[in-house]
Amino acid sequence: MSTHKVDVAVVGTGPGGYVAAIRCAQLGLRVAAIEDDRPGGVCLNWGCIPTKALLRNAEVVGLFQRASEFGVKISGFEADYGEAIRRSRKVADRMAKGVEFLFRKNKIALIPGRGRLKSAAVVEVAAPGGAEVVEARQVILATGSEPKSLPGVVIDEQSVLSSNGAVRLECAPQSLIIVGAGAVGMEFADVYAAYGVQVTLLEALPRILPLEDEEVSAQLARLFGRRGIAIRTGVKVAAVRAAKNGVTVETEVEGKAEQHEAEQVLMAVGRAARVKDLGLEGLGVVLDRGFVKVSPRMETGVKGLYAIGDMAGPPLLAHKAMAEGVVAAEAIAGQDPRPIDYSNVPSCTYCRPQVASIGQTEAAAKAGGREVAVGRFPFTANGKAVAMGEAEGFLKVVADKATGEILGAHIVGPEATELIHEFAVGRTLEATLEELVHTIHAHPTLSEAALEATLAALGQAIHI
Repeated sequence: MSTHKVDVAVVGTGPGGYVAAIRCAQLGLRVAAIEDDRPGGVCLNWGCIPTKALLRNAEVVGLFQRASEFGVKISGFEADYGEAIRRSRKVADRMAKGVEFLFRKNKIALIPGRGRLKSAAVVEVAAPGGAEVVEARQVILATGSEPKSLPGVVIDEQSVLSSNGAVRLECAPQSLIIVGAGAVGMEFADVYAAYGVQVTLLEALPRILPLEDEEVSAQLARLFGRRGIAIRTGVKVAAVRAAKNGVTVETEVEGKAEQHEAEQVLMAVGRAARVKDLGLEGLGVVLDRGFVKVSPRMETGVKGLYAIGDMAGPPLLAHKAMAEGVVAAEAIAGQDPRPIDYSNVPSCTYCRPQVASIGQTEAAAKAGGREVAVGRFPFTANGKAVAMGEAEGFLKVVADKATGEILGAHIVGPEATELIHEFAVGRTLEATLEELVHTIHAHPTLSEAALEATLAALGQAIHI
């Protein structure tokens, strides 16, 4: 059994873990990173990156299907789902190698195997080649999360899939039921529908993307319905059973029993923190609703032991994990890191059209007692969107009526996940509506929708 002595041990190398490890190394600390899969974690290998590659494939398929709109005639067009999966694996592999390169560049020791705490300063690593021990002055836990299922529903990755399993299967089913219409469910619905799969979305809450602004949810539901994707909301799943030709999902809607049949079922009902078998119980680490409780500096109740990313609580987003990794690293290095403003973390869904938001919804702002000014701008009035042939959706700004403070922004439309950062920066800098409208936006761009929605909130809309 070999022993490594370092300043910082990072357990898990997903977005939070590898960023924390690199930032620690930049600050002059000796770092060991422990990983039982490939560097990059679930996000890079089985989540964020491969799904975005699949969504890009779906977008290309969609463009081919619409080719006649652009004066292009195509014959013999064939979309190969298996090739889309293989391409997504190549993208993930390339990015994982990129993280490995960054570790070498920053002289970070990568130790393969599953880490378990023997104490707050000692991590035992179980690996096929034998156990190793890492002794560290400080430890950062970044073990991420794993897909959840419903009680009594077993994910076998054959008839009942998780998101992790779905990115591995090279054969698309004829029909698919997706349980859960959050970001993961909506993205997979987009991908499968592009390849001709009959998709049914089942959501327990009254609307899809239930955390987004109500107008955004309604718009996306209309657009998905137009593409032939069946959406059922307010649905309670009672059971998932094997059937002759696939799977039967038994549901209850307003007290009435229903049945839905498909070749496969994809469970997209959320994720649970990976906190089991880490040795936390013996150290007295406090959990809150299954997540590790941490301070603003990302330190647990055990001195010298930090937790970041999905395991440290919502929102379960890669970019939030990265920010927490930087905070933990700088705290360990003796700096005074700026605490994370969790109210200003962008939320993004990469389906077509994309959805992105930041800050409060209109309903939440009003519920909090704010008198709000709301501005909306449809992409049908945006020259760049119309020229692209992507004019569905709108951009909405919610602001305090008296002060012009930007309380939230909500986008459904082309490149929404890129456009949202104008409002992220604006809120960080405490910009007002007036300051945003005095920022000249290039024409023609999609970003003009941000300017126009802001003008609308002030009652000065030009192009609507």
